[in-house]
Formats: sequence, structure tokens, C-alpha cells
Amino acid sequence: MNVGSLEAHLDAHERKGLLRFLTCGSVDDGKSTLIGRLLYEADAVLEDQLATLEVESKKFGTQPGGLDWALLLDGLIAEREQGITIDVAHRFFSTPSRKFIVADSPGHEQYTRNMVTAASTADAALVLVDARKGVLTQTRRHSYLLALLGVRHVALAVNKMDLVGFSAEIFAAIEQEYVAFAERVGLADVRCIPVSAREGDNVVSPSLNLDWYHGPTVLGYLETVEVADDGSGAGDPFRLPVQWVNRGHGDFRGFAGMVMSGTVRPGDPVRVMPSGRHTRVARIVTYDGDLERAVAGQSIQVTLTDEIDVSRGDVLASAEDAPAVTDQFEATIVWMGEEPMLPGRAYWLKIGGRTVTAIMGHPKYRVDVNTLDQVTARRLELNEIGVCDLSLDAPIAFDPYRDHRATGGIILIDRVSQDTVGAGLLTRVLRRADNVHWQAVEVDRRTRAAQKGQRPCVVWFTGLSAAGKSTIANLAEKKLCALGRHTYLLDGDNVRHGLNRDLGFTAEDRVENIRRVAEVAKLMVDAGLIVLVSFISPFRSERRMARALFGAGEFVEVFVDTPLAVAEARDPKGLYRRARRGELENFTGIDSPYEAPEHPELRIDTTTTPAEVAADLIVELVRRAAPEAGTRP
Repeated sequence: MNVGSLEAHLDAHERKGLLRFLTCGSVDDGKSTLIGRLLYEADAVLEDQLATLEVESKKFGTQPGGLDWALLLDGLIAEREQGITIDVAHRFFSTPSRKFIVADSPGHEQYTRNMVTAASTADAALVLVDARKGVLTQTRRHSYLLALLGVRHVALAVNKMDLVGFSAEIFAAIEQEYVAFAERVGLADVRCIPVSAREGDNVVSPSLNLDWYHGPTVLGYLETVEVADDGSGAGDPFRLPVQWVNRGHGDFRGFAGMVMSGTVRPGDPVRVMPSGRHTRVARIVTYDGDLERAVAGQSIQVTLTDEIDVSRGDVLASAEDAPAVTDQFEATIVWMGEEPMLPGRAYWLKIGGRTVTAIMGHPKYRVDVNTLDQVTARRLELNEIGVCDLSLDAPIAFDPYRDHRATGGIILIDRVSQDTVGAGLLTRVLRRADNVHWQAVEVDRRTRAAQKGQRPCVVWFTGLSAAGKSTIANLAEKKLCALGRHTYLLDGDNVRHGLNRDLGFTAEDRVENIRRVAEVAKLMVDAGLIVLVSFISPFRSERRMARALFGAGEFVEVFVDTPLAVAEARDPKGLYRRARRGELENFTGIDSPYEAPEHPELRIDTTTTPAEVAADLIVELVRRAAPEAGTRP
């Protein structure tokens, strides 16, 4: 069960006494064991669950002859077989003092993304370290992320104290090192607790083995830690990201979503962002009837007094304290993708119910989680944290994450694989483009095209080096010119002598190479030309980005499909031979991938189709895509 569905069962009064916390730390530090033991000793384990635990401890357990408390949390078969936590396990339990939702997050570096998800809704955290190992890189990474994600209350549970003889000296050394690091990252409220999760020392009850320690137990800390947000949202500005527009029957139009912060009442003035339109709340509609007040955490429908345009992804906000609107901002990015973050590449950016296209800038720096130094970086690798500028294709409404977590967090999605590859914390608006506007011109694209008697388009040739792209493009341009068409050929090698002479052949530079050429081709199409672009352009994402710059029918993708062995046998420039000898790095087809088009407008098999025939096919394709002005295609 996820945290959202758990909280859905709690009314507003119950949420006021709710503590959401997570466990994190390095792999095998005993997080699941600690929470399993905590649940058991807090009488939160039912008899049938205990019976199941006894059976599964014999089958999967890592504690010979005893109960394996971790199995109460490790729900996935893969986790039980490996003895590690992969997914985030959420559990609800309560004591006479408080109600809790605990998120047991993975410790392995590979699953840092899961920990970020758990921390994004947490009020407090238990960070575990193995007393034998002390503070590790993953401990620091998780603690730095906690600070970034706004989790201000942290308990360091120094676990497995029984394996170091319950040594006060070892505990004190770990405490001193961790508190010093926590202060540097901004975690001011830190409590260190020595425990043995397996044996139960200091989990619920004080331990005689730790008589030198005089602080709270783990449960004692959780029951008494005071968090600023009591769930009512009092004092925070109203924010409701619209998830669904319910048109219902008749004139009913309800805007549905969860109140992420603040409160709202009928009659309250609100603004619809990013448009900025003003209106008032008419009704707060729920399944059980209308409400006089809604608070953070409640899912509601709102009707408005005015008929104004509101769509999924818009934000209903306090009229007096509305979020910022921008299409350029700075963000702290936690990279979660197996493939690195490449500057210049387009990703889907999702915030609330809104999805837009985002172009990543070069990282300003990445953070070394051990030293907290700001390190120069050209890309972000898996689990790295860095600060980047982002440019969007449409403005969004947002708050800086430090002010409002709910409307300041984003996720980044790979446009090809649809995988979530990054999480971001929005920090500030970039004002540098506020004075840049589109200049109105009298001579437009239609005028230029009519002057040339043709409809402009771009023919994008892609394929391996030595596939025959330039040869076919050159022949096609000659034939088009003979027919009186106005053309221009952008060839990969030629452009690298000037416009792109500063770029190499790394993945980042290849992305930027295609971005620049696509923008140049767009200008040339705007000038009324038929543009032939001959670039390897190995990545689908960048070819999709290029296509998105043009209107319907203006982009024609031609896949010059030549097998690697054939292209390598031709090798007119000797590049493949040099790449095989290790003299050229990042060479497409050898040590850098080529992602073949999935649905090109034309595929040319050069093993069966001569270049002259291929050029004729291109001319016919252009004739259909870009007929003479005044004629039909």
C-alpha cells in the first residue's frame, strides 16, 4: 500500500497526530530489521502475521533459529531471496501517543531513487549505520538528500551495537563524525541513538547493555519529535494542482485534485496559474457532500464563480500569494537514470499534473557527497547530485522547493524509454530572458516560400558513418536544383569546420551538435528553403527533438540503412580502422551506439538500392512533401 492510499483512510483530525518517517542508510545496516522489531514490540503485528513470519523466517530468514524481523517489511520475493530491500515498503501503525506511516527505503546505491521518493513526503528520518562500519558514503548521500528534500528531523540509529560489545567509545566517535557532517548540510535537529535491532536494545525499551546512554529509545524519539507541519496546512498558501476537469451533467464543471498546502473555503479569491486569471471558489465538492473548509491532504473538487479556462496541470492558488511562473529556472537535480544526463537533450518534465519538454543545461557543478565540494561536471551520472539550468517549451507555475515542497519538486522522464531518470528541486527563476521578445517582421515564411514557388521542408538523413548519406544527399540536391528548387545541404563534416568546430564526439557534444543544426535547419525552412541535413545523428531523442521543431509534413526522416560491416568495409576516410585501433573514442558503431529510426518516412537499403535510385526516391518524396506553391501535394 502506498503512502497516498494510507493517508486517504485518515480524516483531517487523525492526520494532525500523524508522523511520516522513513528509514535509510547504507545496505545491510539493519533498517528493515529495526522497523520489524519496532512493529513487534509496539504490538503492531497481528497473530496471523506473526505466524507467517515464523514460517518465512525458516525459509528466507538470515537469523538461524530465530525470527527475521526484516521479513515483516521486505515484501518482494527478490528482496527475500537477496536479503536486501529494493522497493519502498510503507506500513501504518500506532501507539497510544501517536500514529505513524513508516517508509522502509532501500540502502543499495542502485536504488537511491526509491529513497528520494520516500523522503519527499517524510516529516522525519531514521538514518542507520552499522556500528562496525561507521559513517559511509551512502550514509552521507542519504543525509545530504534528506537536507535537500526538507526533512529536518533526523535520528541516527547506530545499529548492531551488540557486535561491538556495546562500546560507548565507538558510539561517541560515530556520533561526533555524523553530527559534524549533518551541521554542514543543514540538518540541525539530529539525535543519535545506540541500538541493537536484532536483540531489541533501545528499540522500544531502554537497554541495560547501554546503561551509559541516557537519551530516548527509537520509539520514544518517534513519539516525541515535534514537526512544524501538523497536517492542517495552517499558515501556508493554498495550492491545488488540477488533476482532472469533471464536466459532469448540465453546467457543472469541477476541478479535482489534492490540496497540497494551505486551506480553502467557498468565497475565497484564487488565481489560476500559469494564466494568472482571478476568480473565486464557489463550492468544495466531495463524495460525502459539500465542505465549508478543505485542508492540505484532502482530495476535493472545486467549482468556480466564473467561466474561465482551467485545464489539467493548472494550479489553483491563493490570490494573495500565488506561485511564480517561468519557462527557465535553476534546479538541483538528483540523477536516477542508468544513462547519464546529457546537456542539450530534451526530457519530459512533470510537475503536479503538468508535463512539458525541458532542455537541460550544462551542470554548474555536482556535489561530492563525502566532502560537500562543488565539483566541475559536464554531465550527471547515476546517483550524482548537481545544479543545472532548465529551459521549458511552455511556462509552468512553481514555488521554490525550500518554501513549498509540494509545488517545488519535479521529475524528469526519458522521452524514448518513458523511464523516470531524475528528480529535481526547483530553486529560483532565471530572469535573464525577461527582456527577450519575438520581433514582429513583415516578410514571413509564407511570403518567402511563395517567392520561391515551393513549400519548404527539411530532409533529415541519418545512418552510420560511410553509410552513403552525403553521397545520396548531394545527388538529391543536384536533381532538385535541376528542377528549379531552392535548396541547401547541411553536411556533418562541413558544419564541424565552422559552427560546430568547438564540439567533439562525446555523447554531450553529439547532443549539442544536433541541437544547433536542427535550429539552423529551422531558420532555413523559415527562409523558404528545402534543407537537406546529412548527419549521423545517432540518438533517437535528438532526432525527435529536431522533428518537434517543424510543422506537420515539414520533417522527412530518411534512414540510410547500411550494415556496420558494409560501412566498415567502405571506410573511405579510414575512420573505422582508427577506431578499431583505439585511436578514436566515441565512434558510432564501435564504442558509441547508433539507435536506428523506428518509423522513418523512407528507409534506403544501400546494399540493394544504388545511390542514383535512392536520390530519385528522395526527389519524389520531397515533391510529395513540398510541392510547388499553389499546387496540391
